[in-house]
Amino acid sequence: MSPQLSVVGTGVIGNGWIARALAQGWDVVAFDPAAGAEARTRAFVDNAWESLTRLGLAEGADPARLTFVDNLEAVVEGADLIQENVPERLELKREILARLDAVAAPETIIGSSTSGFKPSDLQQDCTRSPGRVIVAHPFNPVYLLPLVELVGGSVTVPAEIDTARDLYQTLAMRPLVVRREIEGHIADRLMEALWREALHLVNDGVATTEEIDAAVVYGCGLRWSLMGTFLTFHLAGGDQGMRHMLEQFGPALKLPWTRLEAPALTDELIDRVVKGCEFQAAGRPVAELDRRRDDFLVELLALVQKYWPEAEGLEGRI
Repeated sequence: MSPQLSVVGTGVIGNGWIARALAQGWDVVAFDPAAGAEARTRAFVDNAWESLTRLGLAEGADPARLTFVDNLEAVVEGADLIQENVPERLELKREILARLDAVAAPETIIGSSTSGFKPSDLQQDCTRSPGRVIVAHPFNPVYLLPLVELVGGSVTVPAEIDTARDLYQTLAMRPLVVRREIEGHIADRLMEALWREALHLVNDGVATTEEIDAAVVYGCGLRWSLMGTFLTFHLAGGDQGMRHMLEQFGPALKLPWTRLEAPALTDELIDRVVKGCEFQAAGRPVAELDRRRDDFLVELLALVQKYWPEAEGLEGRI
């Protein structure tokens, strides 16, 4: 019998979870009260299926294993894992998670895709089995990118995180267990720092959106795909590695090169950013850009796996 993923909220992230689970041979039950949600989800899966096929489908993978239901009680029935993806509003998430906690089997993990909230805040209104309500934060496109940040709250016990890790690994994810809860977790905090600095560069007239993206794509981004931040700087120190790099370049960290706060989103800045992105898109619809991104990621993931096979054991090394 195949495992079942129950998905609440079928926006971009929820649909990404659905496509990933279907590709791994899971049954999926989804709930979203928005009009037309089911049609949008099935179109999303159809668009993603070519890339998933190239990446490799598990035995039994089939989009027909998706079922939509019309209430929360029905969506959790038979669930091996529940994934919440409602809009990023704390009160709404707490309400939905409390309702899920009240009706789901007490041992079933409930993961929230939140990109910023701490799990202890999400657990506040859960009274049945609050420890199993955790952060399980993925990255877009969820059906291709394997990282999921797992964060337990104040009442979460290690066994619940262990169960979650095993389940997400079964979905071909690479779980990263965050050592302690913090707003934004790990990856989003890093991305937000770069995003804030990029906005300043546009706002100050230093570079266009296209030039900044080129700096990432052809510079640091290529290295980060394999090594990340710390190992990249370790190599910058030559034979002596990170110690020499910090001795030589560490003092520059005190120079006022970067800005910690984002610039004000004035109408002028918004117009610059929007016009820059529209110029880069060159009239291509988002669905076409999605497919281009997905084709690239399928090939890049193969390269990452070739040169970093030990990533299979990532969650065991942290």
